[in-house]
Amino acid sequence: MSRAAQPPSHSGRFVDRRRVLAGGAAAALAGSMPAPAKAVEVCDLLLALSADVSRSVDATKFKLQREGYAAAISDPRVMRLIEAGTHRKIALCFIEWSGAGAASVMVDWQSIGTRAEADAFAGAVMAAPRHYMDRTSISTGIDFALAHMGKSPFGADRRVIDISGDGTHNSGRSVNDARDEAIEKGVTINAIAILSAVPLQFNPTHTHPPGGLRKYFEDNVIGGPGAFALEAESFEAFGRAIVQKLIKEIAAVPEARRTA
Repeated sequence: MSRAAQPPSHSGRFVDRRRVLAGGAAAALAGSMPAPAKAVEVCDLLLALSADVSRSVDATKFKLQREGYAAAISDPRVMRLIEAGTHRKIALCFIEWSGAGAASVMVDWQSIGTRAEADAFAGAVMAAPRHYMDRTSISTGIDFALAHMGKSPFGADRRVIDISGDGTHNSGRSVNDARDEAIEKGVTINAIAILSAVPLQFNPTHTHPPGGLRKYFEDNVIGGPGAFALEAESFEAFGRAIVQKLIKEIAAVPEARRTA
């Protein structure tokens, strides 16, 4: 008696088509599923440094401003506060802006938790080219920084935009509207007013508004929980002032979340 013929296969063995089809369907389903989300690195603070490089900031002032930022980021006092935080690191990016829509990321988001990381960030600040020398759109400085916060690969409970500038807003959409939008999204805006000894000849109230530049920033730029404005007496004094500002911003992490 002859045995029933078995269906052939390329391997010479019997193939269970139901298993093959089931396996193929499972593979197709797995391929259509989104990849697991990458874990977000959590820091104590998300801080966007947003600096005015409008045409009132000449080459000498620009150099002093860049040097001030670079020195402040790796200052031992700043590093001690970073290392005392719950996560022992903050996330920084460095932005420069000028007229309406004129803004660029000069150094993208980086985690700063060691002196080597701080030095690397400072070096990148000094090495970046200058892109702008236009009017002064503080709203652009806020809007661009706010949008770039949404692109950060880091997470933090506190998000701060740090505006520095030597003059009033004179280009682009309302600075008050930009400020209010950032506040509504849970972002604090702090500012540092860089004072000028002599008013601009062609526009004296730009650097010397009624009541002073610091008051102008307090009334029109800063906002959100714990917001504050400081002033640098000059671009030569900017480095010292930005250290004080970073210390105040980093130290604002709630004490209950800090370690000794």
